[in-house]
Amino acid sequence: HRRVLRIALPIVLSNATVPILGAVDTGVVGQMGAAAPIGAVGIGAIIISSLYWFFGFLRMGTTGITAQAYGRQDDAAIMTTLGRGMLVVLILASLILLLQYPLGEAALYLLNVSTDQRALVQEYFYIRIWAAPATLASYAILGWFFGMQNAIFPLILTLIINVTNIVVSWILVRKYGMETAGVAYGTLIAQYVGLLVAALLFVGRYRRYLAHFNQKALLLWSELRAFLSLNADIFLRTFCLTLAFGFFYSQSATEGALILAANVILLQFLNWMSYGVDGFAFAAESLVGKYAGAAARAKTTQAIRLSFRWGMGLAIGYAALYGLFGDSILQLFTDKTDVLAAARPFLIWMIIFPVLSTPCYLWDGIFIGLTAAKAMRNSMLLAMV
Repeated sequence: HRRVLRIALPIVLSNATVPILGAVDTGVVGQMGAAAPIGAVGIGAIIISSLYWFFGFLRMGTTGITAQAYGRQDDAAIMTTLGRGMLVVLILASLILLLQYPLGEAALYLLNVSTDQRALVQEYFYIRIWAAPATLASYAILGWFFGMQNAIFPLILTLIINVTNIVVSWILVRKYGMETAGVAYGTLIAQYVGLLVAALLFVGRYRRYLAHFNQKALLLWSELRAFLSLNADIFLRTFCLTLAFGFFYSQSATEGALILAANVILLQFLNWMSYGVDGFAFAAESLVGKYAGAAARAKTTQAIRLSFRWGMGLAIGYAALYGLFGDSILQLFTDKTDVLAAARPFLIWMIIFPVLSTPCYLWDGIFIGLTAAKAMRNSMLLAMV
């Protein structure tokens, strides 16, 4: 129980900072008094977040392989996994920077960005995109830390990145009047500060693994191909998940602005739940991977069982919270009576949702720990259909 909580609780705490950061970014720009920069920051952040979300496999794939190597005490494989992750980061970040213009223009077209906001969104996007190397590298490093059964370093990194982002954005916007660009530069600087801190944390605690770094092993094609295949399956899983959400938003929009607004608010219930349940999914990734790597079947099963106990306990807590205070939570997001009236009939689904969906989150973590990416990919394809 202690091992599960030692990994899960720091992740829950770091996840809790995500909505706070978004609110601060919006609030900093909102204080300038103009509506256009607020919308530009919101749209720009959606574009960047969606782009980076596709590369979440860098964290997940690295976690599972590292955890298994840690479990069998294979120091060379531990270090090689991080090296391979950073090699893939270097290639992908270079491609993103080279293709930034077509990526940015395609996103603006798909989101139907209005003419009056186009220049501001472009300004935000083309500044934030230069954080790609640091952001993707952070994914790989965070995954490696989780694989090493260390959830404290990711918490430290998340807090440092978010605090730096808030402080720098506030200074650039409030003191220098940079508005949209100020928020973008704040995030850009924060990502590179986070990468520097991650390197310092690695050297401070794990530098002994540097002695096991082998460049030839890094490029060994049979193992590199397996690493790329695993990450490709996780990428396809994420792509299916993104398509499912995109389809939901698209169909909501065809029903009109009222239904779209109601569904966007209802999805906040999903987001809040995921911040908590993800902690136990991540714990499952780390612990299941560790014990599977050590070929300790009994402990692997125990890790799965305990992750489910805590995860489902939290799910029941969310269901009770939404059942008792769901209407009050709706009113936190809007005071529009027509939107509230449209959302209330569907509140029952958000009460049921945590109990039905939490096993999916937990099995996701278990499959990542077992590096069973093909099974995870296929189940996601079926779920999307």
